[in-house]
Amino acid sequence: MAAVTSPETSPQPRVYFQTPTGTTEEPEPPVRKQGRVTVKYDRKELRKRLNLEEWIIDQLTDLYDCEEEAIPELEIDVDELLDMPSDVERAARVKDLLVDCFKPTEDFISELLDKIRGMQKLSTPQKK
Repeated sequence: MAAVTSPETSPQPRVYFQTPTGTTEEPEPPVRKQGRVTVKYDRKELRKRLNLEEWIIDQLTDLYDCEEEAIPELEIDVDELLDMPSDVERAARVKDLLVDCFKPTEDFISELLDKIRGMQKLSTPQKK
């Protein structure tokens, strides 16, 4: 049922709609579509990768004793590390990247290698 206010009470007439009695059904929430990235890659792997990258940044700020913006330009490429055949080569690569760090890096390197063990490479899948 609609109720219209009289022109004397307001300059524009207003219409108010009431929901019919007896309908207590709630509307269904819209179905959320997955984004393109999560369709190509496993959502859990993306979350693990993001957590790992945040952990790396935190560790580097501690190692270099500075803010995130002041960390020297270095890139620890997890996919590159995953491509290497052994932990010895991975450790050597990370040690080379951290050559200008004056704090001990052994704990960071061993923890990093533990964290990437079992991770999947996030290379772009091939189209069929």
